[in-house]
Amino acid sequence: MSDILLIIFAISLLFMSIANRIFTYLNILIFQGFILFGVTFLALSEINTLNLALILLETIVFKAIAVPFFLKRIIKRNKITREAEPYLPNFVSLIVVTLIIVITIMMSSQIKDPNLDKTIFVVSLSNLFTGLYLIVSRKKIITHVIAYLVIENGVFILSLAVGNEMPMLVNLGIMLDIFASVLILGIFLNKIGDVIKDPDVSQLRNLKD
Repeated sequence: MSDILLIIFAISLLFMSIANRIFTYLNILIFQGFILFGVTFLALSEINTLNLALILLETIVFKAIAVPFFLKRIIKRNKITREAEPYLPNFVSLIVVTLIIVITIMMSSQIKDPNLDKTIFVVSLSNLFTGLYLIVSRKKIITHVIAYLVIENGVFILSLAVGNEMPMLVNLGIMLDIFASVLILGIFLNKIGDVIKDPDVSQLRNLKD
């Protein structure tokens, strides 16, 4: 069942690659958060109840509710236009993300380690590289923040491979990293929102000390 959820998670990356509106990105993040909740519940079956409850709480509250709500407030506060404004056409982005998934599948097929969960490996790497692609192919800073969260989701999925052995160490580190990055970038967006009405990457060169 967890493999099915991970495959659906990978399919959501394809939808993100062709999305035109920022709120669509946020809705996909919420959807991914709920999928991660289900995958975590199914994958971490060998840890104690308290650790599992804390990890599930982090997943459902932080990834699926708190962070998207925080980003929506940033968008409304700065009156950022709802268009994602990619550098490349959506069809090209769809091809690129599809190639990323196919290449990671080919890479996993070359690894003969019996302890490797290939589904986790493929989905986590697909998230990492898709997040990096979204960063370089989108104009708005807010979409870069969202792409960074996609990367974090990939790291979270990869941590599930060792989650039964080190549940709190790995996931508390991820939670702290996401919280600090979103908080700092949120303050950053709020500050430049006072100077630039619709901030994108190309306008950062106009900022002065």
